[in-house]
Amino acid sequence: MKRKGITVGGQAVMEGVMMRGRKQMAIAVRQPDGQVVVEVRPNWRLVNHLPFMALPFLRGVAAFIEALVVGIDAILYSANASQPDDVQLGKGEAVFATVLGLSLGVLLFMLLPTFVIQLLSPLGMAPLWLNLVEGLLRMAIFLSYMLAVSLLPDMRRFFQYHGAEHKAIHTFEAGEALEVANLRQKRPEHPRCGAAFLLLVMLVSIVTFSFFGWPDLKARLLTRLALLPVVAGIAYELSRLAARSADGGGSLGLIMGPALLLQRATTREPDDDQMEVAIAALQGLLDVEPDLAPY
Repeated sequence: MKRKGITVGGQAVMEGVMMRGRKQMAIAVRQPDGQVVVEVRPNWRLVNHLPFMALPFLRGVAAFIEALVVGIDAILYSANASQPDDVQLGKGEAVFATVLGLSLGVLLFMLLPTFVIQLLSPLGMAPLWLNLVEGLLRMAIFLSYMLAVSLLPDMRRFFQYHGAEHKAIHTFEAGEALEVANLRQKRPEHPRCGAAFLLLVMLVSIVTFSFFGWPDLKARLLTRLALLPVVAGIAYELSRLAARSADGGGSLGLIMGPALLLQRATTREPDDDQMEVAIAALQGLLDVEPDLAPY
């Protein structure tokens, strides 16, 4: 029987998968000797410390912050668990890499398009058209980046674990037993993946930024940065609505088509060993949060 109203999230990590429930998270990693280890930890949530962040439009910002904090923790654990004892990654290194990646992302996807479109300002285009062209350029840069990353050989296994994570969640949501045979029948894309959120961020930014016209370059850059939380909050709500609409056959679910297409660049068909790791992660979570799986 298909389950509704139950949310289980996750992500791929180094040689493994992390699954998150309401209160706990489980990280499963395949070690160099082939053994699968499962680590269960509390699922840190910002709303437990700042309850008002659970309000609509604010919860999108909270979800982003939570994903960063929990993601760093999971990546750090998996990186160390999947490597020999003499090759260990420190928390400071993981935080630095995350901050650097975020900074480059903001520079590449938010600020670079603004700089480039500045060259079109002397052509006398209306602010609405300038904002539209900037948004389209932002999407083109983003899609080109995702495609380029998907071609890197070293990322293939990571994307396979991403696909395994989705297959395990598909199986769980369908109410089926968590067995490799069942996972094989599921697709590696999932409508509630962050790809839909990222795609909506690009679309929402076009509309949101258009309300502020086309000020000088400095003011425009500051406006883009200041509005990022607003854009993220709106995009998060739309992604939730789109996922529910897709489940119910609604028109808003049409956004899932491009989102699932985008996931073809970030997921790969996993092998049985990788699906076993995803099962171990999800089962590890269900063992400590049995209310998520009322078999």
